Amino acid sequence: MQHAVGAPLPPPQGPGNGPWTHQAQHSAHPGQAAGPPPPSAAPGAHPQAPLPPHAPMPPAPETTGHVQLPPGGPVPLPAPPAEPGTGAATLAVLLIGPAGAGKTTVAKLWAGRRRVPTAHVSLDDVREWVCSGFADPQAGWNDHSEAQYRLARRTCGFAARNFLANGISCILDDAVFPDRPVVGLGGWKRHVGPGLLPVVLLPGLEVVLERNAARSGNRRLSDEEVARIHGRMAGWYGSGLPIIDNSTYDVETTARVLDDVLARSIASPPAW
Repeated sequence: MQHAVGAPLPPPQGPGNGPWTHQAQHSAHPGQAAGPPPPSAAPGAHPQAPLPPHAPMPPAPETTGHVQLPPGGPVPLPAPPAEPGTGAATLAVLLIGPAGAGKTTVAKLWAGRRRVPTAHVSLDDVREWVCSGFADPQAGWNDHSEAQYRLARRTCGFAARNFLANGISCILDDAVFPDRPVVGLGGWKRHVGPGLLPVVLLPGLEVVLERNAARSGNRRLSDEEVARIHGRMAGWYGSGLPIIDNSTYDVETTARVLDDVLARSIASPPAW
């Protein structure tokens, strides 16, 4: 076919025109512009043959650097490593020990250092709610003091259950004897629940006597009574309960050790 002199020639059937270009324009994904045409061939090079109409369209070149995220929003970050100690667990703790072991001081510090709500319930504090007719332990142990002790323990157990029901951990402290399981550890388990975690705080006798001597009021006992209580507490050895000898620990260290011991008890509860 001949063309008149001066008439425009038809566009060459190269990579930038013709059927391939038409196919690329109409086969692009909705909303996605077709890629720019490839650069022209160098002078003297053979022109590239057009692709047949049925050939698959090559992917459009990426020009924005945008990475399409999978459906459902951003990819979640990996969970942080587990927090040491008890972390954010809601738990009930019973801190056992003789007079002068440091139960109240350690329990209060441990409760105050946790990053989740935690209450400290002291049996001695609850017993002293009785103002008129208080059974002073310095006067000896009798039926009157035993009845007030049982009442205080039930009151503490009731408070602990209410705290736990509202998502608040609690730590209780009491001088529980291993040779009285019914009114001691067994009673606390009945009042608080089977998830109670008991830990024994038992420093040496010399340390207990020294700390008891620094106490005042009705919480200070005679040396003979302290020695007798400490001797009975030695029965916890071999019971399976975790025991912390805090003879050489300050309060900060004891509270930290207590948290580590409780974390192990959560992972593997003691049999009692």
